[in-house]
Amino acid sequence: MTENLDPAAATTASAPTATRAPRRLLVGLFALAAFVIAADQLSKWWAEANLGDGKNIPIIGDLLSFQLVYNPGAAFSLAEEYTWVLTIIAAIAVVAITWYSLTVQSRAWAVALGMLLGGAITHLGDRLFRDPGFARGHVVDFINYNGYFIGNIADIALVGGAIMIVVISMMGIAAKPERVAATPEAEADAAAHSATNE
Repeated sequence: MTENLDPAAATTASAPTATRAPRRLLVGLFALAAFVIAADQLSKWWAEANLGDGKNIPIIGDLLSFQLVYNPGAAFSLAEEYTWVLTIIAAIAVVAITWYSLTVQSRAWAVALGMLLGGAITHLGDRLFRDPGFARGHVVDFINYNGYFIGNIADIALVGGAIMIVVISMMGIAAKPERVAATPEAEADAAAHSATNE
């Protein structure tokens, strides 16, 4: 017995119908985000416990050292007087990344978004719950890059995730497969095929 294949059905079948990310990708993405959050917060706890009184611990000469500072602003201490604005931006970033993560179907994108989500959440937590007050909290920075920039684990995750997205985008790796719409020619062939079989 020969099975009749409907070209229209084949075209439809070839297009992805799932709009949500596979469970395994979501689990991995959120697990990576949780790891970034834990690593960032634990390292900040260590920094506050061991780097008081302006202590500077050299790691690679002057190129890399540990030095505790509290940053009310963004990267490079920008917008120090607008901490509450940065809090709102961080909250929007968390919501946007989480929403986009629910539909991603690429492992590479899941890794990149997991890094971004973890970094954004832990920074938002600092803004919300650290001194001097709710939504005005100062971020704990302690990794000194030769005096040019002092950051933390969350910054590394954010920069790493952003660079990864640029690289995989240049490689042509999509976050999710694009739907393939049936062409008029395919629909005409399907109609002719159906009439032949009747």
